[in-house]
Amino acid sequence: MPMPTKTWKTLPAYFTMMELLKKKGALPDSDLYEALTDEFADLGYKDFSDLLMRLEISGKIRVTSMSRGKRRVELLS
Repeated sequence: MPMPTKTWKTLPAYFTMMELLKKKGALPDSDLYEALTDEFADLGYKDFSDLLMRLEISGKIRVTSMSRGKRRVELLS
């Protein structure tokens, strides 16, 4: 019985996140997280928050607080 092969993703998660924001515009972080976990099943919420922080520090995205526990993510460049 052949072993299932696991292949690497060709695009990193941060690139996919930026493509989603470019295509759909500004999104709540929960919607963006759901869209990313459809593509990257092993992406945890901590990894997602780290991606957001890294992209915000580098000036690619802006994360603003909408209401209690909700954030709005928008692409800057």
